[in-house]
Amino acid sequence: MLDAICTLDKSQDEPYSVFKFQKLSRDEIEEYRQFLLCPVCRQKAFYRKASKDGKAACFGSRYHKLDCSEFKPSQAKLREEQDALEVNQQLVNSDALVIDFSKPATVKTAGDKQRAKSKKASSSKSTPPEKLACDVDEVAGSELSEGDPVIPQKRVATQGLEKLLNSLLRGSDLADSDLWVYTDEKYRWRAKNLFVNFADAEPTENGAPRMYWGTISHSDKSMTWLNPADCQDVGIPIDEFQKALFHQFAIKERRDIEGAGIIMFGKCFWNKGKTRKIIQLWGKDTKRMFISKSED
Repeated sequence: MLDAICTLDKSQDEPYSVFKFQKLSRDEIEEYRQFLLCPVCRQKAFYRKASKDGKAACFGSRYHKLDCSEFKPSQAKLREEQDALEVNQQLVNSDALVIDFSKPATVKTAGDKQRAKSKKASSSKSTPPEKLACDVDEVAGSELSEGDPVIPQKRVATQGLEKLLNSLLRGSDLADSDLWVYTDEKYRWRAKNLFVNFADAEPTENGAPRMYWGTISHSDKSMTWLNPADCQDVGIPIDEFQKALFHQFAIKERRDIEGAGIIMFGKCFWNKGKTRKIIQLWGKDTKRMFISKSED
């Protein structure tokens, strides 16, 4: 996209070409980029600055309507649509869904490639999958009562973070579903209570975690904070695991994560001044976060 509109001034839309936008001051860009829309279908858009390797600055959107003239289906977009159909079908055909935090991505990340090499070099003896353990001192979803089945044995779907994120970005029914979703063997949630868009994030009682999702507008200069789109009062600190996260998803510069889709299992709480909501990755385990870089 070479053009976008800015809705910062509620009384009128301000049109910007990417050439005009990139000439704004750094502070203006950081402020205006949170209010960008596609000029055709008026879905939320993002700005990506020029890259170090010569890629031009551009606008983009992961929310174009299908009949939008700016919508150019790439292989990634077609894959996201297919993932949305698959997850919707699982909602219809399943009694429960188990989130597999260790399921590899369809598009190989740097972390996937490294794990594949390690697996090949290791013994061929099979080992049980790693169990996701929630912090015992914090409240999560509905804890199963004595006598309840750990996980129902019939019609149980399993899905990784990549397809769950893609389906949410493409408008699946997951975020409104009554389906039971298991984040581990002990805790289950109704999907509609578990999946929360960043724009709707609110601190939870006793720090109970949720699956937060949406897109990234931009990061700070040091790339230690991620700022979700559509919400100026929410931040995601990543400084304590930044190196591992960036290696896992091959992120080298700010441009790599501008407009990226993201889903994470974390908790939301206020900062000390109650001016900003912080979403902290649960256990600071990067396997509980997935980032889908934009191809726009």
